[in-house]
Amino acid sequence: MINDGPVAETRSPLVKQIQTDLVVVGGGLAGVCAAITAARAGIRVVLIQDRPVLGGNASSEVRLWALGATSHMGNNNRWAREGGVIDEIFVENTYRNSDGNPLILDTILLEKVVEEPNITLLLNTAAFEVTKSDPDTIQSVRAFCSQNSTMYDVSSRLFCDASGDGIIGFMSGAAFRMGAETKEEFGEQFAPDESYGQLLGHSIYFYTKDTGRPVRFVPPSFAIKDIKAIPRWRNFAVGQDGCRLWWIEYGGRLDTVHETETIKWELWKIVYGVWDYMKNSGKFPEAETLTLEWVGQIPGKRESRRFEGDTMMIQQDVIEQRRCNDAVSFGGWAVDLHPSDGVYSDLPGCNQWHSKGVYPIPFRAMYSRNIRNLFLAGRIISASHLAFGSTRVMATCAHNAQAVGMAAAICHRDNLVPKDLLDDDRMRGLQKELLRTGQHIPHVLIDDEADLATKATVSASSELQLQSLPAGDDSIPLESPVGMLLPIVPGKLPRFQFQLDAKSATEIQFELRGCTREDSFTPDEVLASRNVAVDAGRQSVEVDFDVTIDSPRYLFVCLMANPDVTVSLSDQRMTGVLSVHHTLERKVSNSAVQDPPDGIGVERFEFWLPQRRPAGKNLAMRITPPLSGFGPANVITGPERPTSGINAWVASSDDASPTLDLKWEQPVTIQRVVVALDTDLDHPMETVLMGHPESRMPFCAANIRVTDDTGLCLAEVSDNHQTRCDLSFLATQTSGLKIEVSGTDNSIPVSVFRVRVFE
Repeated sequence: MINDGPVAETRSPLVKQIQTDLVVVGGGLAGVCAAITAARAGIRVVLIQDRPVLGGNASSEVRLWALGATSHMGNNNRWAREGGVIDEIFVENTYRNSDGNPLILDTILLEKVVEEPNITLLLNTAAFEVTKSDPDTIQSVRAFCSQNSTMYDVSSRLFCDASGDGIIGFMSGAAFRMGAETKEEFGEQFAPDESYGQLLGHSIYFYTKDTGRPVRFVPPSFAIKDIKAIPRWRNFAVGQDGCRLWWIEYGGRLDTVHETETIKWELWKIVYGVWDYMKNSGKFPEAETLTLEWVGQIPGKRESRRFEGDTMMIQQDVIEQRRCNDAVSFGGWAVDLHPSDGVYSDLPGCNQWHSKGVYPIPFRAMYSRNIRNLFLAGRIISASHLAFGSTRVMATCAHNAQAVGMAAAICHRDNLVPKDLLDDDRMRGLQKELLRTGQHIPHVLIDDEADLATKATVSASSELQLQSLPAGDDSIPLESPVGMLLPIVPGKLPRFQFQLDAKSATEIQFELRGCTREDSFTPDEVLASRNVAVDAGRQSVEVDFDVTIDSPRYLFVCLMANPDVTVSLSDQRMTGVLSVHHTLERKVSNSAVQDPPDGIGVERFEFWLPQRRPAGKNLAMRITPPLSGFGPANVITGPERPTSGINAWVASSDDASPTLDLKWEQPVTIQRVVVALDTDLDHPMETVLMGHPESRMPFCAANIRVTDDTGLCLAEVSDNHQTRCDLSFLATQTSGLKIEVSGTDNSIPVSVFRVRVFE
């Protein structure tokens, strides 16, 4: 029993002192991925999150789908899903939660964090004060948990602000910006004027459910009464739950930090007013049995402070895909601005312009230029308002944060501060460590002297020679252009044969297209064109472009529009081969051609997009001679995804026991093998609301067995669904390894992107 009588002085809460290697403030996807990456790299992390769950805008408290460079498969960024920890989270969420329940995502994020013994997680704990050892160095962060009335003083050499509003950066005196730069400052031609506004606003979403019986709704007194105060009121429709109504946005004309509560109340007024309109206007009889299931209690924030690093990303970095020596991540969402008046604006809810492909993100944007031990993660990285329009999305934020987590681990190990990693050798070391974890860094390949696989001779039980994609029962009319995206090796281009059915005698135009930028998938260059006569009826039609290719690259074999002709489809799917359609994805574009106005610094180009499964079948075709380039040498050289080449070993379709063989001239000691597999990096894996056709990606090997040169099984995994299979075992000496792989769908050839072997 506690019986504490009156005291003259005030009481203080319990205070706990924690010393750690890295403090991460903010438990959104960026903070989570920074913390996990750092912890797995061997340092102690305290993760401070002011909410009861992790995930930030992706959590069940806000319920926005997490996206990045894949952009709903609505731009030309092929195989662009982010790698590393965020990919692991996406794949796990799709596996357990293909219907997109945000509560399940909460549990996955919590599980991933609490499984790391190096992470101390403080939920419901708000950081509110910093101490500094000198004007440029943070010494500690003070945070308070209202649930246990405990104050935490957390000290460290290194800090990461992933809080969204940049609370640690702000209190520590880090240089920051808020609002939009002028065109003159950085030469950004798309810079908005004051009438458009300088900040993106907040959003609150709502979910409904069908009760099967009539339900009435009496709105709260604060709900807006005049739905026509919203210029786009006619766009509201039953069934547009959750973040499909992303354009219910407000607050861009206010202080998006200090007036958040005011903004929240206005959004509540709007949401309940919209639902009142749907339920009680008489215009939506289908809403009679619907009820509100959930309304957000906190707004999802888009923009507030942006902090200054040793460089500031600008519009040109995104649109021109500018390279940099300190690239550690990538982005690919459009430069996506919203009018500051939000839902009350007469303008469209967004104004977005895409680049021709993904762009690198420099490490110099991920730490404060004046607080020497402060990393920046999430939406607060060093970017102009325009570049922020692309870098702000959650998967990009998470991927950047993984670079921060790894950089922090290196800084702790070598007694460095972030800026020290700009040294050429140290930067290559950071990039190498990131690549080992599955991080994708465009155009960056580094020899990894510790990876014993690179010193081995690699062979395989078989190698795909792509000769045909046999016709199935389905076909599509050529109402719009369609093509096959194929990995081509140097040499004379093969001939391509398609199965066509014409209503009458006509002509088909075939185009061979390529990309003017390396490792991009925008078919902006016509390399050859052929017009081929087609008779009425069903027939095989062959095209020979008579072109020689001088380096590995992806090319588009395109059939241009002719609505009187249908082309047969194949049921055969495989790694690194896609059909694409010259069309649009309305979530991220209003046209199949990006056609910007003059003078905004954005390029015109066409969108050629794949379709989501179960659609998206390949065109039936025959290739003479067969396509090569699917060999086992790919697993020790290239990136862990298709870029300029397929970068994967693909077994023959009839290989009953696909196996990779690694041999060394002298015995080596090994205790870890990492196998990178195909979980379809073209599939966006939106985390909530949108369902997915499979829980397990059909290209992914499920069973992996590793044996030494005596046949002894060193490690075995069955029922795998993850991109990276990391196998550890007792150290053993061997002069060879066999890696047997098999999938769950026998119609899809087995593939492996990368094998890494370590002592």
